[in-house]
Amino acid sequence: MDKPTKPKIKEGVPQPNSINETAIQKLMKKKRALPSLEQFLTGIQQGDRAVLSKAITLIESKRPDHQLLGEKLVDLCLPQTGNSIRIGITGTPGVGKSTFIEAFGKLLLEAGKKVAVLAVDPSSQVSGGSILGDKTRMEELSSDSRAFIRPSAAGDSLGGVARKTRETIMLLEAAGYDTILVETVGVGQSETAVHSMVDFFLLLLLPGGGDELQGIKRGIVEMADLIVVNKADGANVDLANRSRQAYKNALHLFPPKENSWIPKARTCSAISGEGLAEIWTTITGYQEQMKETETWELNRQEQSKYWLHQTIKESLGRLFYQQENIKQQIRLLEKEVVAGRYSSFKAARELIALFGK
Repeated sequence: MDKPTKPKIKEGVPQPNSINETAIQKLMKKKRALPSLEQFLTGIQQGDRAVLSKAITLIESKRPDHQLLGEKLVDLCLPQTGNSIRIGITGTPGVGKSTFIEAFGKLLLEAGKKVAVLAVDPSSQVSGGSILGDKTRMEELSSDSRAFIRPSAAGDSLGGVARKTRETIMLLEAAGYDTILVETVGVGQSETAVHSMVDFFLLLLLPGGGDELQGIKRGIVEMADLIVVNKADGANVDLANRSRQAYKNALHLFPPKENSWIPKARTCSAISGEGLAEIWTTITGYQEQMKETETWELNRQEQSKYWLHQTIKESLGRLFYQQENIKQQIRLLEKEVVAGRYSSFKAARELIALFGK
């Protein structure tokens, strides 16, 4: 039996590689390319939300070259900053901050305002950015071209997140946003950080009378310029009114504010919109009073000084831990402290002295 012969396969014309590596590299390089400072500035001043988003991403970046470019951009935006009202909003878990902010933001848009919403969330580095869930609930507000919503980036520290938020406020003002809502998502120090960058501080609470106030830190209540009892609708109306009166009475127990403002207590329903207009009237009344007494500008100046010193502290801390000799000595002194042969204070003094050299 004849042995079968192997079929001959004609080689066709050699086909070029379907993937053009050079073209892809050029495309990727183009995609990574940042706009120039002039392009950033022009886009921001024209209210281009895409350029604004890129600019915020730039100042949130940890790359040294991005940070330097971001600082230059903020400096260029300085002449167009300071023309907004900055409102801090905080509240207990389950109080309905997102629902309130969306309803309040829509009211402001109807009044002809250009609204931005930011969040300070020191817990996002642990939770994996859980605040994005909050933002997806603001569908109507985020879809309006006059509104801008931006969650905070996860940071190594509250100070870092807060500093970036303050820089973002400046970019937003340069983009023409005249009403900026800064939401605190974390609990504790985040309220203090937000208070140091806003003009007006609003505390949202649930109907529940004095019992609810017991679980809130005194410092947060002292910072509040307005307490709002949310969810004052349906069967909650009477309870909300009683709670408002309880909070109003409690506010009298605190010492007067340096700016002579007497904190108010209000009720609202973020669902029905009841009481939202009164809240805005209270805020604008506060603004008028502060500007008449020149307290408005003085407060802004004090905040600028505060952030100058906070930035110095943060920058020094970063430089300190980047020094190779410090890194080596820290490892040695950590062992001494853990073993009980050195106090933390003595070890810190030696490290600072080494850094000073």
